[in-house]
Amino acid sequence: MTLLSVENLTVAFPGRRGTVNAIENVSLSISPGEILGMVGESGAGKSMTGAAIIGLIEPPGRIAEGRILLDGQRIDTLRPEEMRRIRGRQIGAIFQDPLTSLNPVLTVGEQLIETIQTHLKLSHSEARERAIDWLRRVGIPAPEARIDTYPHQYSGGMRQRVVIALALCAEPRLVIADEPTTALDVSVQAQIIALLRRLARETGVAVILVTHDMGVIAETADRVAVMYAGRIVEIGQVADVLKNPRHPYTSGLMASIPRIGPRPEVLPQIEGAMPRPGNRPEGCAFAPRCPHPVERCTRVRPALEGTATASVACHLTEEVPA
Repeated sequence: MTLLSVENLTVAFPGRRGTVNAIENVSLSISPGEILGMVGESGAGKSMTGAAIIGLIEPPGRIAEGRILLDGQRIDTLRPEEMRRIRGRQIGAIFQDPLTSLNPVLTVGEQLIETIQTHLKLSHSEARERAIDWLRRVGIPAPEARIDTYPHQYSGGMRQRVVIALALCAEPRLVIADEPTTALDVSVQAQIIALLRRLARETGVAVILVTHDMGVIAETADRVAVMYAGRIVEIGQVADVLKNPRHPYTSGLMASIPRIGPRPEVLPQIEGAMPRPGNRPEGCAFAPRCPHPVERCTRVRPALEGTATASVACHLTEEVPA
C-alpha cells in the first residue's frame, strides 16, 4: 500500500537568465510505517523536495511539473487554506533547529494544546491530557510538570523531543523530518533515531528523513534515496545501497566515511563541487566529478531506471550488470 507518491516533480524559480529548476523529475513513494531516507550533500535538493511535499515552497518558487498524491488524493494543486488543513493533520514536520519551531513566549503545553485543538475536536482538558501523553511517549520525564514550562527551560535534545511530539500529536500519517539530529551531540542523536524508529513502528506513521549523515540513514531508514544536483541518482533498500552502491556518487559518499581500524594516509574524497542549479551540464550532472565517465555521460542525461525495489541513474550500469 502506497501512502505518498511523488511523480516527476520539478520545482522552478525565476532567475535573471531564465527559469532555474531546483529539483527535476523527482519520483518516489513511501508506505505506512516506512522510513525513507534522503541523503546528499548541501544543495542536492533534499530539503526542497520535503518543502514541496508539505506545501511550503515560497513564491516566486513553484511546482512546475509533476504531481504529489497523498493516499491517492492530489495535494500539490490544493488552495493554501486547503493545504493548511492537511498540514499538521495529515502531514507533520520536524525541522533541524527546535528553537525555530517553538514559540519562546508560550509554554510547551500551550503550543501542543493549540496544535491538537486546531486539528482535532477535543476540549481543553482532553487536549491537555493528550499533550501530556505525547510528552511521555517521546521520553520527556515528569510530563505533568514539564508541560507548563517554556522551551528555553529544556535542553537541546529535550526540545527536539518536544518538536517530535508537536509533529505527531494530531496523529498525521506522514512526517517530513528535515535534519532532525544535526544540532545534537552523538549520544542524543542515537536517542532521537531510536525514538523515530519506535514511533514509526508503533503508530504506523511514514517518515521521510532528510539528512546528509549516512550513519543516521544506516541506523534509521528502511530505504534510501541518494540525491545529486536536484535529482535522485539511486534509490533502494538501505542495506543494498550502502553495501553495494551502483552509482559512482553513492560510492564516493560511502568511501569518504571514516572506518574503525588502521587509518589511511589520505581519506578518500569526491573531487570538485556540485554544479549550481542554473549551470548544470547537458549530460550527467556528476560526469565532471565521476572517476569513470564514458563518452555519452557528457551528452545524455541518464534516466532513473531499475526495478520496483532498486533504481539507479547511471550509464555505467547499462554496461556492467548489477
